[in-house]
Amino acid sequence: MPDFKDGQARCHSYLDLIELFDKTFAESERTLLVKGEDEPIYIPAKSADAKHQIVFAHGYFASALHEIAHWCIAGKARRLLEDYGYWYCPDGRNEDEQAEFEKVEVKPQAIEWAFSIAAGKTFRVSTDNLNGAPVDSEAFQTAVKQQLQQYIQQGFPPRAQQFIEVLQTFYGMPDIKAQEVIDVIN
Repeated sequence: MPDFKDGQARCHSYLDLIELFDKTFAESERTLLVKGEDEPIYIPAKSADAKHQIVFAHGYFASALHEIAHWCIAGKARRLLEDYGYWYCPDGRNEDEQAEFEKVEVKPQAIEWAFSIAAGKTFRVSTDNLNGAPVDSEAFQTAVKQQLQQYIQQGFPPRAQQFIEVLQTFYGMPDIKAQEVIDVIN
């Protein structure tokens, strides 16, 4: 179902994200956005003439934005490691594992939220633990919201800022301005 902004329907196709990302970063960062058939993964290039791949899940728009957000945070050394060398424990995490998951997910989800705003798309915080320990999703959402506010006020990582601008232009959305967005997310 399309999202609505100012009474007009907006279509959000993962194909547009692939095209926008690849036009922006395929040459400068040697990185492509790829629709996957399974779980998302980052695959570093295997040779100097190959490109890195950000593989997102099943053609989901939100998955693409989320995986791009992780890439925007990862430093140069991490972008040479599969899945950036991060620990990941799938759905079914216990309380300690969930706390660790949420700690590393605050920044990418804040950037994903900014991407969603830039694309005129609804955003939902994801605790990604349906079959695990009970989750305080309100506390996690508050942490993500605070991180988003900090990014808006102090600046996004450079590649995230660049992609925000690409999304705003493509979807005809206004610049993300601190007070306007803070008012929306409060």
